[in-house]
Amino acid sequence: MRVRHKPWAKGKLEAHPKIVVPNPKLCSGEWYEVFGREAPLHVEIGTGKGQFITEMAKRHPEFDFVGIELNESIIVTALDKCIEAEIPNLRLIHADAHLLTDFFAENEVDYIYLNFCDPWPKNKHEKRRLTYASFLAQYEYVLKDEGIIQLKTDNQGFFEYSLESLSSYGLKLKDISLDLHQAHDPKNVPTEYEEKFAEKGQRIYRCRAVCSE
Repeated sequence: MRVRHKPWAKGKLEAHPKIVVPNPKLCSGEWYEVFGREAPLHVEIGTGKGQFITEMAKRHPEFDFVGIELNESIIVTALDKCIEAEIPNLRLIHADAHLLTDFFAENEVDYIYLNFCDPWPKNKHEKRRLTYASFLAQYEYVLKDEGIIQLKTDNQGFFEYSLESLSSYGLKLKDISLDLHQAHDPKNVPTEYEEKFAEKGQRIYRCRAVCSE
């Protein structure tokens, strides 16, 4: 989906350093200082417009949340949601997820969310998939022992690939759902894409993978 460029977005992001972290590399190993407390740290890669992570932060004030999004014309909408809701336990990073290990120290993160990421269906683009081994290595580095990766997608092929990739890497799979909305999980927080796909009758796939030593 083509995103309308918002030339004013960069300035707005820079105007809210208390929400959009200006230099996240300086926060590595120090996120407890950013939030002013020690609490479990949850990270969403590909935050998009922020519906999921803002709702999660509101539902779970006992956790701290960080959303990462590369497109400034998209993350500015997430910023608007944060400003409106006045959520103290949420921060945003405008950056590429490839730099994850620059932003978080070893064993610093408790939970990682991968929601409706680009499936990159062509084989030649396999290394770009967020469940490819090189990305899993980054997740393993920043996650604590027994830390969790949660994946949601509407793409069956990508889901099957991800299950195999996660398992081959040595992660423990659990809570595999082949039709999440039929399961009526009251704890599920939908993303914008998820609502759109579900309304069309498409299946939503979800799994969790546990990182253990």
